[in-house]
Amino acid sequence: MAGKLTLEELRAAVASGEIDTVLAAQIDMQGRLMGKRFHAEFFCESAYKETHSCNYLQATDMEMNTVEGFKATSWQAGYGDYTMKPDLSTLRRIPWLEGTALVLCDMLDHHTHEEVPHSPRAILKKQVARLEAMGMKAFMATELEFFLFKQSYEEAHAQGYRNLDVISPYNEDYHIFQTTKEEGVMRAIRNGLNGADIPVENSKGEADAGQEEINVRYAEALTMADRHVLIKNGCKEIAWAKGHAISFLAKWHYDYAGNSSHVHQSLWSLDGTPLFFDPDAKYGMSELMQNYVAGLLAHADEITGFLAPYINSYKRFVAGTFAPTKSVWSMDNRTAGFRVCGDGTKAVRVECRIGGADLNPYLAMAALLAAGIDGIEKKMALEPEFKGDAYGGTDVREIPATLREATTALDGSTMLRSAFGDEVIDHYVHAARWEQIEYDRRVTDWEVNRGFERA
Repeated sequence: MAGKLTLEELRAAVASGEIDTVLAAQIDMQGRLMGKRFHAEFFCESAYKETHSCNYLQATDMEMNTVEGFKATSWQAGYGDYTMKPDLSTLRRIPWLEGTALVLCDMLDHHTHEEVPHSPRAILKKQVARLEAMGMKAFMATELEFFLFKQSYEEAHAQGYRNLDVISPYNEDYHIFQTTKEEGVMRAIRNGLNGADIPVENSKGEADAGQEEINVRYAEALTMADRHVLIKNGCKEIAWAKGHAISFLAKWHYDYAGNSSHVHQSLWSLDGTPLFFDPDAKYGMSELMQNYVAGLLAHADEITGFLAPYINSYKRFVAGTFAPTKSVWSMDNRTAGFRVCGDGTKAVRVECRIGGADLNPYLAMAALLAAGIDGIEKKMALEPEFKGDAYGGTDVREIPATLREATTALDGSTMLRSAFGDEVIDHYVHAARWEQIEYDRRVTDWEVNRGFERA
């Protein structure tokens, strides 16, 4: 694949003067890239083994403020270092940045060199290892939606992020003429990502004015999560270079559609047999797949906090907007929280439609896998499929309406505490409750009375 590099290929490119900078990046709690820009010669000599960063990067809010109350780090403990260990299998060129390569890093305890349990890559790797011990691997794909604006990031900031102009004046869902007008940005995104070892399938206009979607090829879970964070960062950097801003906010404006990140999932044997497919079963859904989907449904409330991690995330769940409001499964039905696709074929899979584009893919995928594994281990029976318009469904499971509800379910989840560990769940519950406290502290009664909600 274009863009992929080995360490020896990097050294050759550095020696020829082709590459002079290497980005070493970790994934923070919000799914963003944080790290350092190395002079390439130094990276090849030394930093490819390890580097260091302040441990507060795994314990901040969205504004990168230090947050009191985390057990993992604090002012009292002095905010020491974690070790960043480059995963050289992720080394790649970044075509849209001149002379630049990038590598993703695992986070290790500075003293023990054990993985930091609450770091996003470690959380997903733990669930991948559980599957491997069961003789299985997960393939996943995330579909990312975002809004493209006429303004630059700097202009949007100067306007207080108010009165922004989306790139197009009307709904552009699958609209070829409208998306032709935006090709200056979207073509650069497709080609840039493809050149960075991220195999792009397509881009398209989405379900509102100025809304875009980027789709890349499915991959094993960890690889897909790595692609996801690089896609988001790459889209922002490429748009910025062309004088535009992009938003992955789940609901940037009440009058516009939300931004989703649908997560497609299937399980395969380690030797490549599709385990979700049974040609003799209804819809081709094997018993294992039925158990897996039953697990997703049984733990839907508990995992929503990792699929919708912010207060704004819950503003996306509006009937009639292609965002789900019910945690039900249905066959090829975009009103359901869980949609089964590819029925009757080896590509049969379940698509979780609950997550927004603001999710951290490592946390979301890990939570989905943990719920599905629990369904398999307990051989959970799958409830009957929902048919019809799920928005109007009665006596069916609602998606949690607020971050507060989802956090309570997450905090009380014995399944996730068993799968992730108490330390990890407590860490992310504390982060969610801090966001709620800050929202309640800053939102005035006047704002609440004019339609803002304390939730």
